[in-house]
Amino acid sequence: MSDALKVAIVTGASQGLGEGIADAYRARGWRVVGVSRSIAPSQADDWVTVAGDVADPETARRTVMAARERFGRVDTLVNNAGVFIGERFTGYTAEQYRQITQTNLDGFFHMTQAVLPLMVEQGSGHILQIVTTLAEHANVEFPSVLASLTKGGLAAATRSLAIEYAACGVRVNAVSPGITETPMHPPETRAGLGAFHPLGRMGTVADVVGAVLYLEDASFVTGEILHVDGGQVAGH
Repeated sequence: MSDALKVAIVTGASQGLGEGIADAYRARGWRVVGVSRSIAPSQADDWVTVAGDVADPETARRTVMAARERFGRVDTLVNNAGVFIGERFTGYTAEQYRQITQTNLDGFFHMTQAVLPLMVEQGSGHILQIVTTLAEHANVEFPSVLASLTKGGLAAATRSLAIEYAACGVRVNAVSPGITETPMHPPETRAGLGAFHPLGRMGTVADVVGAVLYLEDASFVTGEILHVDGGQVAGH
């Protein structure tokens, strides 16, 4: 199928990684549905936006409906929306626990469950999660049990879904970034954060986008967790 006919849904698409991923699909000629709690309305022919919280199942319903009504199909779902709060385990509050688990886990659950029937009906599709290497390679300087709990869970779910839906023509993969240059990290902090990667620098949005597009094109790859972390997962 021509790229000009393909459709992607990208969550957390208003800034940072999500914005970069959505722009990359559009640059390829895809039509994209961008989802975020704060995302501007669009009049573009190839870009539809849905304002809403991914933790709310109604947002997932509206997103898939928008994709079907405007474009007629969904070829890829990128579950990018996520919350990271670094904190000592006993320092987390109940509200922080709720915020992280609802966005990272409920968002994945509702969006993926809403889109899978359409992909199965089409006989093809690709679901991709953005996870984190911290779930596999803990660092005492970045206490992050709730990130490990949720993003590590998504990595495990990626492998499980890949096997469950392989016979339906649906591939499921994940990209696992290191610390990436996004608005979350002010410029003055980036040199110090880069030192935590064996390659000596932070990742960029372009680094992660390149991995997403590789997995998009890799028709014989499913159940893969692709690390884009400057060597963090290999060790220090």
